[in-house]
Amino acid sequence: MVLNGIDSIKKYLHLFEGKRVGLITAPTGLAKDFRSTITILHENCNLTAMFSPEHGVRGDLDAGACVETYTDPLTNVPVYSLYRKDSKRLTKEMLEKVDILVYDIQDVGVRYYTFIYTMLYALEDCAAAGVEFVVLDRVNPLNGVNVEGNILQPGFKSFVGNYELAVRYGLTAGEVAVMANDQMNWKASLHVVRLEGWERSMSFPDTALTWVHPSLGIPRYETALLYTGTCLFEGTNCSEGRGTTFPFEMIGAPFIEAQQLADEMNALRLPGVYFRPVHFKPTASKHSGELCGGVQLYITDRQVIKPLEVGVTLLFTIRDMFEPFAFLPPVKEGSRPFIDLLGGSSVYRTKNIQAKQVFEQFAEDSRQFAQMKQQYHLYY
Repeated sequence: MVLNGIDSIKKYLHLFEGKRVGLITAPTGLAKDFRSTITILHENCNLTAMFSPEHGVRGDLDAGACVETYTDPLTNVPVYSLYRKDSKRLTKEMLEKVDILVYDIQDVGVRYYTFIYTMLYALEDCAAAGVEFVVLDRVNPLNGVNVEGNILQPGFKSFVGNYELAVRYGLTAGEVAVMANDQMNWKASLHVVRLEGWERSMSFPDTALTWVHPSLGIPRYETALLYTGTCLFEGTNCSEGRGTTFPFEMIGAPFIEAQQLADEMNALRLPGVYFRPVHFKPTASKHSGELCGGVQLYITDRQVIKPLEVGVTLLFTIRDMFEPFAFLPPVKEGSRPFIDLLGGSSVYRTKNIQAKQVFEQFAEDSRQFAQMKQQYHLYY
């Protein structure tokens, strides 16, 4: 049986005795019996403050929406924002309200996903303030073995890439915390409540755990796996499927001819994936209300698919087949295009570069990261 950290919390309650406990969580902070980490800590510890990442501690806020300070109506515990317009860090005043801070959010194991940086910011801030930090570890849904993509380059940091991780990094959140604490010499008082029964080769379907979507854009395990590659379309003028029932599984745009694209992609015979021609009208985000042609990606073999290669190949195929394709400009003057922030480098905008050349560049980064991370493995 696979158990996440919260499922073993009663073995670790001594960590919280006599202390004011803070909690960073989200709707995925659930035990195996569906009781929330908020409820469990509120009943068993002196929970004095909560800290909200993107989407809110109970998931009632849209992606990118700023979070204001408020009182949680079910516990009367104050909730402080870690997703403010001007900062995503803990303040001195927030840290003065707790002696120990707990983190429990399901990660997806992909560098673009912002919760991991909420954790690392908090870990660094706690280290500086002398506040203990606890990670209630959760499984990496994409397994703890496979590594894909380049390592984030200096100068390309943002909230969609703020640590030198490979795109698909093959670590749990607890392992990332241990790695960062060591590499950055933060010297945080860090505790990881470990998983039980999880082996590195396990992907989410192997765990018998119930999938709770970590955000509205990741409703299924299959979405999380494809997101490794299809998130790159957020940096383009193509719809990444937001505003549909299959975000990051359907890619399209008004200028794409669906059957033509599907035929071209299927002719490449990429392992573990099939492309079905589709037409859809997003109800939100890019091309809202417009008819888009495109493809829906079907995972036919999760053991062999390389989702980053699938996403990059699809991106360059659309670029080469449909002239209106474009990367989005920077959101403000002086900043980098979003595709560079997602890519951790400017490689995708290199003129005439082909997917094969990108994969050749990434291979050494992937190998180095896979080798380096082994010293931080907590599970085998």
